[in-house]
Amino acid sequence: MITYEQVSAMLSDIMDDVPPELFEGLTGGVILSENVKLHPDSKPYKPLYIMGEYRRDMLGRSIVIYYGSFNVVYGASDLDTFKKKLKHTFSHELRHHLEMLSGVKDLEKYDAQKLGMYNSGIDIAGFNEPPI
Repeated sequence: MITYEQVSAMLSDIMDDVPPELFEGLTGGVILSENVKLHPDSKPYKPLYIMGEYRRDMLGRSIVIYYGSFNVVYGASDLDTFKKKLKHTFSHELRHHLEMLSGVKDLEKYDAQKLGMYNSGIDIAGFNEPPI
């Protein structure tokens, strides 16, 4: 199992590679939560874990990464694979933030399409994100 401290350090390294101006408006920062989070539409026979999410609420805008979900899904992976998945999730959530600031909804549409596929029983593992 990869520890919370290891994931926190990985996430810090990932964030250090991002230009600071991309964090503008992210008033709640980036939060590493210990929780496991299932999507509300998750099926008992094929759980759909939420790895991260972009939040907009009265406390501001933030990115939450779910350490618990990562450990359930990728806990047995080697460190390199785990970090790649963490970087992918962080980048996905940061893109939500940037698209929200610009009024673009491509990633929201993609996520809705992917959820629709999941709910229809279609394997979503290889479904690629829209290009930037």
